Amino acid sequence: MGHKVTLIRGDGTGPELATATKAVLDATGVSFDWDIQDAGIDVMEKEGTPLPDRLLESIRKNKVAIKAPITTPVGTGFRSVNVQLRKEFDLYACLRPCKSYAGVRSRYKDIDLVIVRENTEDLYAGIEFQKGTSEAKKVIDLCVQLSKKSIRPDSGISIKPISVTGTERIVKFAFEYARKYKRKKVTSVHKANIMKFTDGLFLEVSRQVAKGYPDIEFEDRIVDNMCMQLVQHPEHYDVLVLPNLYGDILSDVCAGLVGGLGVAPGANIGESGAIFEATHGSAPKYKGLNKVNPTAMILSGMLMLRYLGEEKAADRLERAVADVIKEGKDVTYDMKADRNDPTAVGTKEMGEAIIKKMRSMK
Repeated sequence: MGHKVTLIRGDGTGPELATATKAVLDATGVSFDWDIQDAGIDVMEKEGTPLPDRLLESIRKNKVAIKAPITTPVGTGFRSVNVQLRKEFDLYACLRPCKSYAGVRSRYKDIDLVIVRENTEDLYAGIEFQKGTSEAKKVIDLCVQLSKKSIRPDSGISIKPISVTGTERIVKFAFEYARKYKRKKVTSVHKANIMKFTDGLFLEVSRQVAKGYPDIEFEDRIVDNMCMQLVQHPEHYDVLVLPNLYGDILSDVCAGLVGGLGVAPGANIGESGAIFEATHGSAPKYKGLNKVNPTAMILSGMLMLRYLGEEKAADRLERAVADVIKEGKDVTYDMKADRNDPTAVGTKEMGEAIIKKMRSMK
């Protein structure tokens, strides 16, 4: 009996990436029982929702999903499907490894960082009040009354909740991950010098949790200083644990250190399930062109294999990806020294090269 997994095809270039990733995962020799589902803009046009109930039910049933990119409209339209899924299934831990692979162009080398981002709280909790509404006025009036500080009446308002419960479980996740994979240090990232009752709480709880892991070094950094440190001395850091917004921003910074979002996988993990996804977006302008880089989604599949306990298959897949990238022959245009190189291959062909490499391994 294979692992029951929901495969979400996404929109834009998502279906092409999903097809390539499924083929690679099937070629690992691990058995899967796939339930293929659609979500995103195309589904929105047909069904009136980007996230149909049948998809949610599939994830509830299977407990594990891998998702191709889905477009999030900027400023208008529906809210992020990614955020909705994390909230729906309480996928509180966003895991984003950022690792150097030989052959990927970057100003840095030998980067091996892991971002652990709290996924359910902070400004991304979506507690917002639109400018000019009666709700916004009530919130402004209450805040002025309680804080004795003025807020312009034409303000939009967002609420930033950070709890002991949410912080404790994400910091424990970071330490447990560090212990399992023999990482040496966890760094808690915050802005506690300014936001003393939210980020201050995050730092306080981080310090308390760290006491239970004496075998792992712990430190903390203010988020703006952390950005500078990553640019100047990334080798000094290992596992970073962060509130939601900072985690989103710094995961892109770390992806930049290793060559970009094209090689940045991700996992969203909760107590009773997980959804795996590439960090990058859906690139709709390349839809149907068989052009985009499948590496990030394929490496997200590698993270899924580890979650499922298929460590040997995960190791073999990662080695195959690394070898194909290092050889630089069967890679997409963005991984060539010259992005106009006519020898660049397509999404499907790069996936096939990874499969061939795996099959050649003993």
